[in-house]
Amino acid sequence: MSQNNFEEEAAEQPFISHLIELRNRLLRVVLFVLVIFGGLSFYANDIYTILAGPLMRYMPANSSMIAIDVASPFFTPFKLALVLAAFISVPFILYQFWAFVAPGLYKRERRMVLPLLIASTFLFYLGVAFAYFVVFPLMFQFLTAAAPAGVTVMTDITKYLDFVLTIFFAFGVCFEVPIFTIVMVWTGLTTPESLAEKRPYVIVGAFIVGMVLTPPDAISQTLLAIPMWMLFEVGLLFSRLFVRKPDDAYLDDIALEARMDAIEKQEDE
Repeated sequence: MSQNNFEEEAAEQPFISHLIELRNRLLRVVLFVLVIFGGLSFYANDIYTILAGPLMRYMPANSSMIAIDVASPFFTPFKLALVLAAFISVPFILYQFWAFVAPGLYKRERRMVLPLLIASTFLFYLGVAFAYFVVFPLMFQFLTAAAPAGVTVMTDITKYLDFVLTIFFAFGVCFEVPIFTIVMVWTGLTTPESLAEKRPYVIVGAFIVGMVLTPPDAISQTLLAIPMWMLFEVGLLFSRLFVRKPDDAYLDDIALEARMDAIEKQEDE
């Protein structure tokens, strides 16, 4: 009985140590975001002015943005600063995630996961930049020009922030299409040949996603759908490098890497 208790305690200790490590890494992430937020909060109004630039550029003369709620002129810029702090912290957050899961991965998996994390971060940033520099000018020019006669365009600052954050998130996630494609092929859920056969459905799906996630204008819908389609083609091209081997060969590689890891650990000890 005492032997069983000893084995149970030995099994619980690694689990508890993992929980402690996870807690410490989450605390580091929160602290890092708060530090960045503290620095950005001094420039919250200036940051909001930059964010509102694409809309303000096309608003009618003698028109401006408005604040409907009493406290929104104060809280809205700080909300933007907090979101921007989390956005800037994404590489640090992914590093903490990588440091937590990497010890449990085989070398072959580490060689694949790390480049995918870096590529996914870059593509998310690229999607946000594409939305700000390409989509917003065209979209706001169209929307402000489409206002009926006698209607003055005066957008609420909080609603504008929620709108652009939604667009940022939509473009950031949709630009991850190559990563999704590669992961599906790598995990064996599908093959590049099968995805290539479904290309017509992917194109239609891209336009449907663009219709759902963007405002009801053809410009922004097309500017989201076409990059999604092109990124799918890029992911399809690179996914051929991640085609999973037959189960026997894959298991042989895993067993070989496990033996090599065990040998390296013995040498380190």
